[in-house]
Amino acid sequence: MPEEFLALAKEINNWGRWGTDDEIGTLNLIDEEVVRRASACITEGKRFSLAIGLSERGPQIGNIPGRVNPLRTMTAVNEAPFGDPSLYCWSEDVVFMSLQAATHWDALAHVSYDGRIYNGHGASSTDATGARRCGIDKVRTLVSRGVLLDVARARGVDLLEGGDVVTADDLSAAEDLASVRVEPGDVVLIRTGWIQHFLDGDRRTYALRAPGAGMETVRWFRDRDIAAAATDTLAFEVFPWEREDCMLPVHLLDLVEIGMTQGQNFDLEALASDCAGDGRYAFFLEASPEPFVRGLGSPVNPIAIK
Repeated sequence: MPEEFLALAKEINNWGRWGTDDEIGTLNLIDEEVVRRASACITEGKRFSLAIGLSERGPQIGNIPGRVNPLRTMTAVNEAPFGDPSLYCWSEDVVFMSLQAATHWDALAHVSYDGRIYNGHGASSTDATGARRCGIDKVRTLVSRGVLLDVARARGVDLLEGGDVVTADDLSAAEDLASVRVEPGDVVLIRTGWIQHFLDGDRRTYALRAPGAGMETVRWFRDRDIAAAATDTLAFEVFPWEREDCMLPVHLLDLVEIGMTQGQNFDLEALASDCAGDGRYAFFLEASPEPFVRGLGSPVNPIAIK
């Protein structure tokens, strides 16, 4: 790893902060007071789903081996298991999908380097059975105050271009636009405008270059002590990444060093439009993952309530 990366990793490291056995990292920051602060954001009862649809036409295009869009098939169609169809029939289906295929959270065990995952646990704790440490099942709830950082609008555009780097200054500018201070335990949602543009357009072309967080943003995340962060992009961080000698550095720094859960493929368009309309960029967020035992991630239907 380059010296710049290693120095930043040492600066933001959270290992041991919540004990040597901790497996959820910055989600420990979401305490009762944070949830009460979040609940105070509900004044009108407006609700927004932040999930993209689960279907075969999802964001995966085959460039990540094994990561497939949801494949749904029927296992029963109007069947009468007890003989008389006038009394009782059922229909049922089954789904095969990658846990990171759509709107999802990454588990802290999702990535490793130098033989370690978050909190110094060995990367070997993930094996053919899944994640024995820092799996997504360790996250029992994810409920907090959400803050939308609309980086695109803060730059005066609807959409960031492919390869645009979201900087710490961009996050601060979006915070100023929102007229809200991001506080410890908040969940930050970063809008670039990219996901619907990607899904509705030439996905293979757009997947080759996407906007996203640059390496310096991790210091901003750590300084603000946020609980989690999510974006409306496929990779969370800018792609291609900023330097050839450091692959997906934001993943490594967020998940391994800070212990910060991160999410991808969030659909922030309807929420962003409403926030721009009423000027309220903070809201109650319920975004608990499905507790797949030993899972390396989980699909989620995040709900923002204002």
